[in-house]
Amino acid sequence: MRVTKHEHAALTLEKNGRKLIVDPGNYTNPLPDVADVAAVVITHEHADHWTPDQLDRILRLNAEVPIYGPEGVARAAAGYRITVVSPGDTLDVDPFHLEFFGGHHAVIHESIPVIENVGVLVDDAFYYPGDSYAVPKGAKVELLAAPVGAPWLKIGDAMDFVLAVAPRRAFGTHDMTISQIGRGIGRARLQWATEQHGGEFLELDPGDSVDL
Repeated sequence: MRVTKHEHAALTLEKNGRKLIVDPGNYTNPLPDVADVAAVVITHEHADHWTPDQLDRILRLNAEVPIYGPEGVARAAAGYRITVVSPGDTLDVDPFHLEFFGGHHAVIHESIPVIENVGVLVDDAFYYPGDSYAVPKGAKVELLAAPVGAPWLKIGDAMDFVLAVAPRRAFGTHDMTISQIGRGIGRARLQWATEQHGGEFLELDPGDSVDL
């Protein structure tokens, strides 16, 4: 399985000639190749994780592609056929096996309502938490996409999240809201956390890929 990082929080996973697209939002350039998509996962309803334009481009080439997300995504994207998923759900979308964790977006501020959010574990190997620190309990994560910058993120909390997951490899995502200098600082902190359990931190930029 090949994992490609795009701008901000968007990811493409490729296996056996098929793709899984995760969180194609409005801080992400139009994805370069959206043919042969097996499924789309949207972790929550915020626009930096999905947009109608991104979904429409995918659907033009994959008319029947299933789109998975929590109930909040189904409400926000009412014009699309969203299959609602919740923490604890598992499903197979050939050739991918998906398992969902979490349930809630990280708190931004007490004045802002907390919305639904799911993290997704793919093939028991790759994990992405969306906008949360939800740990996939019991999973031995081979590759972790760890948020590095956000209005809700304090780098110490992000480090604790990486320490709790203890992945074999990790890279930073959710990074378009911070400067290049800030991204470098955040990556360095996540690298330290990854290495505490003998893991390796990868500095992936948009368009970079890693194989599992």
